[in-house]
Amino acid sequence: MTTSRDLLASLIGFDTVSRHSNLELIDFVERYLAAHRVPAQRITNVDGSKSNLLARIGPAVEGGVVLSGHTDVVPVDGQPWTSDPFTLTERQDGRLYGRGSCDMKGFLACALAQVPAWQALDLARPIYLAFSYDEEIGCLGAPAMIERLMADEPLPGAVIIGEPTSMQPIVAQKGITTLRTTVTGRESHSSQINQGMSAIHVAARLVTKIEAIMQELVDEGALEHVFNVQHSSLHVGLIEGGTAINIMARHCQFDWEIRHLPSDGFEALFARFERYAKALEAELRERAPELSIVTEQLVDTVPALADRDNAPALALCRECLDDPSADTGGVAYATEGGQFQRAGLPTVVCGPGSIEQAHQPDEYIEIDQLEAGDRFMQRLGERMAR
Repeated sequence: MTTSRDLLASLIGFDTVSRHSNLELIDFVERYLAAHRVPAQRITNVDGSKSNLLARIGPAVEGGVVLSGHTDVVPVDGQPWTSDPFTLTERQDGRLYGRGSCDMKGFLACALAQVPAWQALDLARPIYLAFSYDEEIGCLGAPAMIERLMADEPLPGAVIIGEPTSMQPIVAQKGITTLRTTVTGRESHSSQINQGMSAIHVAARLVTKIEAIMQELVDEGALEHVFNVQHSSLHVGLIEGGTAINIMARHCQFDWEIRHLPSDGFEALFARFERYAKALEAELRERAPELSIVTEQLVDTVPALADRDNAPALALCRECLDDPSADTGGVAYATEGGQFQRAGLPTVVCGPGSIEQAHQPDEYIEIDQLEAGDRFMQRLGERMAR
């Protein structure tokens, strides 16, 4: 029998950093499933360079469970790894090292390892494997896969997103929207500061406003205590602009994000920024008519996962845990959970490994976490066979 550790080693061996294709990994999973008489279908991106994979083990009836995980990983560039990030490395500390070991190829490996056992159980309700691409750069692959699932398959009863939660059931996550604001000003010699309009100075006022909006939310008590960061967060991550130190900048651009609480929503938070930006633009155009402030979304909003309508998924998840009474929680990072919930499917997030190791050099998963994932999958098969 192929173990989860064997499969994890194979999966990590594929360099599925989001800027690369994931098709070699998809080929591998397809062949593995075919060897166990499980058909799978691809849902590709526009140019065919990447693909989701959707497979059903068990009968085509309602009430199944979807196990969702992404196949892409974040880059290793510039990180001080002490072993090859694309070779699974076991050390004496009880950990398995490799890019994606916890985020989230460990979950994929645990699910795949149980396929032969699930087939032998003659399941009464199906188990779906829903493996996506480009989650790390905006949850881009999942929507088309969810659409196919809802169109072609009987209605599932639960979705479990296998992000690394240390096997704690997560019932809420923040949504995320990434944005780019571009400021166009008026160039002049910096000694003639009254003749120009520095795009950098204007951008600085906008960046300060972004931080102020976040503080406003805290002061207003817009908090959800399930999250470790209890308010919606707004953050500027990249900024560039200017030509030379003695030229008032004509151009400045910054990329930023809004990670919104389920109760806030993106639109209401962005409206606060946009009102300020429009008022500032109107004020400054009296001195420089060519001044402009333009904000665009870089990708579609990844919806939040709200703690609602999730009882079937949470109950099933608890039945499969080593500790059925484990506390639920919320996470500030984005997952595909909100996309499944938006489609009307009861959804929770639960998987082996810790998010604290994700995206780090020498990323690892504890061996006992991988084993906990194996036990979870074994119990899941038993319950879906009833």
